[in-house]
Parts: sequence; structure tokens; C-alpha cells
Amino acid sequence: MLEVFDDSKTFVDMKMNLSSEEIKKKFEEKMESWKYNATKDNVKEFVNTFFDKEGSEFEKWIPTDFISEPKVFNSIKDVQLKNWAKNITTIWLDLGRKIKDDVRSRPEYYSIIYLPNPFIIPGGRFREVYYWDSYWIIRGLLICEMHNTAKGMISNYISMIQTFGHVPNGGRIYYIQRSQPPMTIPMVKSYVESTNDMEFVIEIIQYLEVEFNYWITQHNVTINKYGRNYTLAVYKDNSTGPRPESYWEDIKAAENFTTENDKENFYSEIKAAAESGWDFSSRWFILNGTNKGNITHTKTRSIVPVELNALIFWNAKILSDFYRELNNTIKALEYEVIATEWKDAVNAVLWNEEVGAWLDFDLLNQKNRNYFYPTNISPLWTGCYDKNRTDYFVTRILKYLKENEVLTTPGGVPTTLMETKQQWDQPNAWPPLQYIMVMSLQNTDNEDAKVMAAKIASKWLCTNFVAYYGDKKYKMYEKYLVNGDGKKGESSGEYEIQDGFGWTNGIVLEFLQLYKSTASTEEWKITANSCHEEYKKLII
Repeated sequence: MLEVFDDSKTFVDMKMNLSSEEIKKKFEEKMESWKYNATKDNVKEFVNTFFDKEGSEFEKWIPTDFISEPKVFNSIKDVQLKNWAKNITTIWLDLGRKIKDDVRSRPEYYSIIYLPNPFIIPGGRFREVYYWDSYWIIRGLLICEMHNTAKGMISNYISMIQTFGHVPNGGRIYYIQRSQPPMTIPMVKSYVESTNDMEFVIEIIQYLEVEFNYWITQHNVTINKYGRNYTLAVYKDNSTGPRPESYWEDIKAAENFTTENDKENFYSEIKAAAESGWDFSSRWFILNGTNKGNITHTKTRSIVPVELNALIFWNAKILSDFYRELNNTIKALEYEVIATEWKDAVNAVLWNEEVGAWLDFDLLNQKNRNYFYPTNISPLWTGCYDKNRTDYFVTRILKYLKENEVLTTPGGVPTTLMETKQQWDQPNAWPPLQYIMVMSLQNTDNEDAKVMAAKIASKWLCTNFVAYYGDKKYKMYEKYLVNGDGKKGESSGEYEIQDGFGWTNGIVLEFLQLYKSTASTEEWKITANSCHEEYKKLII
């Protein structure tokens, strides 16, 4: 292949200027003139002639509900952090997008999925909406009092559910066959907690049920434990071929397989990994019953993930609560039963008494995978455990975290303890995983756990603050190094580190809100002007 673009995603995001059939015909004519030996320049010229530049599907949009100084910032005690929060808020203006009406009229010319409402994107090459990213973006918007923008984004996902029966991985047609962690229902919960808009829930709850049913019927597996069958969920993808947005990378990786069937299985496994949001990681490797190996050993569909099932429990619990609020007792009980069954399954299959944590389950080898991931404590975040035994679970989890020494790294909690050159491994630390760690511990209402949560949040705020001011570029990044240099994370090889960045901004704003009285640059012994030099000496 000629690798016309540095990033495979560039081409599949471009708008066609003619119908697909006409372009195919034009290309065949050109190939004849090139004697079927096209050069890179030949193909690039052809693409530039018959396709518009990526991003041409959007029109300029400024959020009408943008507020430069949301009221909540007034309560941030540290002046430097307050100013930083204001700077982050202005980034929403850069990340706002509205899809041109031409996409609605002529969808066949675009890969973008038409969405009726404007939205906030992650940033960089991620120029469309992404499913689980939007949960933290929406929470950030709600903190910034941008309720209309947040509601519009949720409505876009409802539109997708109406069209596809689920929310795709992202806002492109090449993402339709897979999803991402199910966050629409938690998004609605966040919105309602901020606005009390139960009328919106009445309008959309039937579609929230459609999304929920997609996850419990299209991703379910049965596991026998203690003589009883339990239903849990895995990430799946059953489409064929490589990912269009990473076509070259997938073709190259598949060269390690000799048969077409093995290649197709590999494509499905890595697309399932993409559905998890962790693309890619040793978390999904299975080699001789271990997490060793490389990307060709990805077996995502054979691993039952803790956080996915904790989220499915939470989805059912939220639906039950919504229906109870709407005085529909029958529906409330229906989802309460599902939530209870899912919670029982999570704790029977995934809780490991010896380790003292919830662990992913390997379907191929019929055993828990005893490897650290921040998601191993996610049932504390969603409440997917027996609340009568809270003290027991918290005591075990705190011991587990200390034994794995995951709280000693100065830049945040590591994604895994493995270094593999995959971006969801060491040395990268990812915003949503810091959030899951902090909120899992904070939500227990246990004082020791809350102290640990505050320390993790403090490290993360410090890392982001230093990276923002330290290189004088004033950017927020998709991930950061865990080693304490206050630097953006390492690239995976598929694409360069991206800035923006939607979920990073939302999570930092939430941590600043949560720890508004205690977060302190003075405690970090740094200032916005000299933070990078000082941070190198810092040990929290």
C-alpha cells in the first residue's frame, strides 16, 4: 500500500465530490492511464481532485450557552487553579462543532453521521463525537452551566439509538458495527441531577431501554460458577475486515496470520478492543493463560471486563430509579431485578476473595486475570456490591491498591503495570481511569478511602497543571505520563498524541469542583510560571 496519508483516518473522513460509483469509474480510468502502476503522487492528486479535505462537513459554531466564568469557579480557593479553570472553559469554544445541513440532504457523500444538534468533540484527529468520551465532556459542560449544549449532545445519542438500535463507537458510518462502554443512561442521570428536567426523561426513556437491551442481549455470555449459570457481558464486534480508520495498521498486523479466517478473527478482536475504549492494551492479551504477548494475541471477546458489567448494573439501577420517580412501579421493579441479578453475577464471578478485588474473567482459561487495572475497583464507583459489607470491601480494596504500589507514581495511577508500547499500558495515565479511581473511593464515604481519592486527584491536577503551563503551549492532552515529569503521554504508533481535550477538561473541572477548598498549588510548591522546573523536584 502507498500510505498516501500519515494517518489512515484522514482519507475515510474526507467528503466525496461525486457519487461512489462515479469516483470508482474515474479511478479505473486513471489506473489504465497509469498502466496499473500508480505512484503515491498519482493517488494523492486523484484524492485531492475528487475529495474535499477532512473537516469540511462542519460549519462554524459557537455555543450559545457558553459562560466565561461559571459560578462554581468562585468557590475555588486557589487563585491559580481558578484562573486555570477559566482557561480550560474557553477550550469548549474551540471544540464545538455543528454538522452542515448538506450531510442531512446528501449523506451518501460523507462518512460523518448526521446529528441534529451541535456538540463538543474530544479534539485533534477525533473530529467527531465519541461515545464514552462524551460522558465526561457532558459532566464538564454541566459544571460550566452549559445545559442546552449537554442536552443537545444527549439528544444526538438518542437519535443514534433510534437509527441504529445502539450508540456507535463514534460519529462515523465506519463505527456503526461497534459501540463503546454504555454511558448514555449515566449521561442522562448527570443531566437530570443538574437540571431536574424529568420531562426529558419521559420523552426518551423508551430509547434508553433500547440501548440497555442492546447490551444485555448482544454482548451477553454465560458463565457457570458454583454450579450456577450467571449472565455477564463482553465487548464484541462481528463485522468483517480491518478498521477503515486504521486500515493500513490492521492489514500490516494481520500479516502475522496465514489464513483468512484467522485474519478475520483478529480484525474482530481488535475492533472489540476499540469498543472497550482501551485500544490497545495488554489487558486484552491472552497467551498461554497470561497477559503476555503482543497485539496479535488480543482476545477481547474472551475477557469479561469488570467495568463493563459494573456499568450495566448501574444502567439498570438508574432505569429503575427513573421509573420509580415516574411512578411506574412495574417497570421500576423489572429493572431492579435485573440490577440485582447483574450485581450478584459480578460479585460471584469477578470478585476474587484471595486477591481482595474484582478481576476480569478469562473465558478461554476459565479463571480470573490477576492483573492490576484501575477498573478493578469500578464496582465501588457504580455501587455494584453489597452495601451492607461496604467496610469489608473498602478495607480489602485499600489493601489491594497498596500491595500493588499503584499509588506511588507521582503522575497519577498507571493504566496497567505492563510496558508493551501499547497506549493503554505503562507509562501512560488516562483521565477516565483517574476519574474511576477517585470516584470509586470517594463514593464509599469511607474516610480512609476519601483521603486516598483526594491524593490521587491532587496528583492528577498537578500533572495536568504542569503540562498546561510547563511547556508554554497551554494545552490539555488526551493522556499523560505517569512518571511525574508533567508531560503528555506516549504515542501508540497509530497516531500522535492529541490535544484538546474533551474528557481531560471535563474531569479536571470536576476535580477542581470536588476539591475546591483543598486543591492547592502552594501544596505542590509550584507556580504557573515556574511549574516545570519545580515539578521535577516534587514528590507528593
